[in-house]
Amino acid sequence: MSAILSADDLNDFISPGVACIKPIETLPVQQPQEDANAYEVTTEDKVAASLPPPPAQISLTDCLACSGCVTSAEAVLVSLQSHTEVLNTLDAHPSIHEPWLSQNGLNGITNGNTRISNGLSNGSNGNHAAPEGMLFVASVSPQTRASLAATFAVSESQAGNMISQLLSGPMGLKAGGAHGSSFTWVIDTNVVRDACLVSAADEVLSTLSPSTTTSPPSSNGGAIDTPPKKPILTSACPGWICYAEKTHPYVLPHLSRLKSPQALTGTLLKSVLSLRYNIPPSRIWHLAIMPCFDKKLEASRSELTSTAWLPSQPLSSPIRDVDCVITARELLHLASTRGIPFASLPLTPLPLSTRIPFPDPKLDAFLFPRARRGAQAPVAGSSGGYLHHILRTYQTQHPGSVLRAERGRNADVVEYTLTAAGGSGDVVVRMARYYGFRNIQNLVRRLKPPKASRLPGSRGAVRRPAGGQEAKEYAYVEVMACPGGCTNGGGQVRAGEVEEVRAEAGMVEEGGGIGGKGPVEQKEWLGRVDEAYFSASSSDGEEEDGDSDTAMGGADDGLDVVDGVSRGYVHGILQHWAELTGVSVRDLVHTSYREVESDVGKKKKSDVERVATLASSLGGGW
Repeated sequence: MSAILSADDLNDFISPGVACIKPIETLPVQQPQEDANAYEVTTEDKVAASLPPPPAQISLTDCLACSGCVTSAEAVLVSLQSHTEVLNTLDAHPSIHEPWLSQNGLNGITNGNTRISNGLSNGSNGNHAAPEGMLFVASVSPQTRASLAATFAVSESQAGNMISQLLSGPMGLKAGGAHGSSFTWVIDTNVVRDACLVSAADEVLSTLSPSTTTSPPSSNGGAIDTPPKKPILTSACPGWICYAEKTHPYVLPHLSRLKSPQALTGTLLKSVLSLRYNIPPSRIWHLAIMPCFDKKLEASRSELTSTAWLPSQPLSSPIRDVDCVITARELLHLASTRGIPFASLPLTPLPLSTRIPFPDPKLDAFLFPRARRGAQAPVAGSSGGYLHHILRTYQTQHPGSVLRAERGRNADVVEYTLTAAGGSGDVVVRMARYYGFRNIQNLVRRLKPPKASRLPGSRGAVRRPAGGQEAKEYAYVEVMACPGGCTNGGGQVRAGEVEEVRAEAGMVEEGGGIGGKGPVEQKEWLGRVDEAYFSASSSDGEEEDGDSDTAMGGADDGLDVVDGVSRGYVHGILQHWAELTGVSVRDLVHTSYREVESDVGKKKKSDVERVATLASSLGGGW
């Protein structure tokens, strides 16, 4: 999705295009006649024709249901998730405060319905209804922290502390607003990503295992209850998913069924908090701070709502697992709108004495480890390291195997081959990385099913896309829409914006500025963001209690550990979560995909044409 989808840029309005999924009836504006009688009785039609048409309100949910592109600021006014929505929500609802923690949702009192003064009141206060209280939680991606770290010349860890100070600290949002509302927890999605990495490796190993029986094809190629086909394609990038669902539905059977770290964090937070505190999901408001605008589309998906984990409690309307998504640039707008100098926020973490424990001890230790796990190696890439973790898992199961990487047609295409030990050259597995839509188009073209030849005398011969067999030899492909990976997301601070952001913050150019806005300067700037991303570690002044095993939950007893991630520990956390909520691990961790069909932009048949088609199909004449 283009960066023009920042809410700040959508300030113009031109009539919707003919392919808009929500067109408005455009009536000609009539000029008033000079001799018109002011006391003449008129009709509603005449009044409507004399008024300018209202803007077409199109939400991101509508964009997901439309096969044509309606996400253009030049055509429609799109209703977006933005920093303005964050501030409006904080001002409309007081934070739910600590007294309800002692109840723990286990004393028979349903929080959200009691008349108490902690933001949960639904009753009246004098002659005015008390505002509904909300439990505010946030999650932050490592790519966002890296972008802000490069911008303000601090470490990735310090940038994360600044974000926490803004969202939860005394100098941040808590110091202003109608109610002084702030976020109770700020989650690092790196932690939940470990669960995604382990689950991704499990999915690939299980799907490609010789003992796995191939299930018959489903009418819905991306159904949650069907395993993906080889090659398995990453599903963590919503821009890529949207593209596949709308333009190439034949790749849906290949998509991984796993939720992204953003989606999985939302499911974890809302399912556990609503259960343990007896708070309706609608009273838990989850903000995600992500590197690209496409994450707003992901949050709007109907599959990522409370219906996935509350099947026995149907709601009048499903509650989204992620209520709002903003990017690094929008986070800075949020701070400046409240008059908070982001660059002046403390670089240190919030005091441990102010931290409120998560309502489950095991999940608290998982979400808030005492020590951060070391940074990923640059070879893992800037998009979470799915491919790298799966390859390392295969290497763990094949001791002595050798991994060879070969660059493709450009730096965003890399092929990996894992060969068995002993110099036999036997291939254990082949995988690849495809970043950027130009490369993605080549990939999906190779996966396109062969078509029967229409040439006379072909006798059933088929035409295969060039390179199709080569693409199908891959076991797994890490697919990301942005060239260079997620650190280059559309919502990140760009090279041409750095000087302006630093000037607004009153900073002196300490780390050296970027002199221009061209592709060369942007590439140099992306290198700095990547450096901040890969240099993330636990040695940036944060307090550490215990050894590195504590970062994995204190479990290293012979468990299968891959790149510092304990697979056994993660499996135990997921199983504990499933038992806590009464929902299977599959339903909590997986999701589904579907082909998006629409008549938008297509010529519609007239009634005469439809009747003629029906008559001919029934054998009748016309």
